[in-house]
Amino acid sequence: MARSLPPLGWFRSFDAAARHLNFTVAARELALTQSAVSQQVRSLETRLGVQLFVRLPRGLALTDEGRTLLPQIEAALGTLAKAAQAFETGPPAGLLTIATSVSIAQWILAPQIYRFQAAHPELRVRLLSTVWSDEFKSSIADVEIRFGSQKQARAGAVRLMPDRLIAVADRPVSGPLLKQPLIETVGTSSGWEAWAQCAGFKSKPEPAIFVDSYGLALDLAVQGNGVALTSSLLAAGPLALGRLVQVHPVSIANAEGFFLTANQLSEPARAFESWVMTRVQV
Repeated sequence: MARSLPPLGWFRSFDAAARHLNFTVAARELALTQSAVSQQVRSLETRLGVQLFVRLPRGLALTDEGRTLLPQIEAALGTLAKAAQAFETGPPAGLLTIATSVSIAQWILAPQIYRFQAAHPELRVRLLSTVWSDEFKSSIADVEIRFGSQKQARAGAVRLMPDRLIAVADRPVSGPLLKQPLIETVGTSSGWEAWAQCAGFKSKPEPAIFVDSYGLALDLAVQGNGVALTSSLLAAGPLALGRLVQVHPVSIANAEGFFLTANQLSEPARAFESWVMTRVQV
């Protein structure tokens, strides 16, 4: 079994002490006590089995082993800092984190979230997008908008409506509807077969394109790839802008939907929830 690494804090104390050649200054940089830094460095020396510093009356001097180790530790800490930097969004104060279905992010939030920011210039917004509800990291989100069934929704979640399944395309269809390229969203309870039965079609639909979200189905329809059976909640914007047309008047109930939960202890989360509700009907 591979030997475990010494604690990262020991390396950070060594790095700071080696740069300043002074435990007191290193402790000030790390927000630790002088004795804590000294003890961590001593623990690292014991663990490695070498002496890293010569303790002098007015400071420190690196040993040959310390000089050999220092550039490697500096490089390793730099790599870790760079890796973490890619995920940093700045100070947490004033940061509103929204974990949302990628479909909601694309078709509801993206076209108009600038309006929320204009009304709340003191807030920064971080969007975390997913497809399925089990991908959510609830512990870091102030607001969640999940896709799933009522049973899967968290306690207190509000379903965003209207959310029926409608058939849409970028232009009116010519010829039999079910002979068009049909776009089907898999992993949901209702699809083209249920819609066709409700609409009174005798033949069984045979979808040509399969996707994993209503948002992607909608995007494919907007791009002229066929007729999508998708959420009326998501399609409302493109329909209003004339980017899509509803090719048949029949709509059917959707067993799954989009459920919003906001941290009621957070004023920014409550403000965002209120703003979303003004954009959709509940």
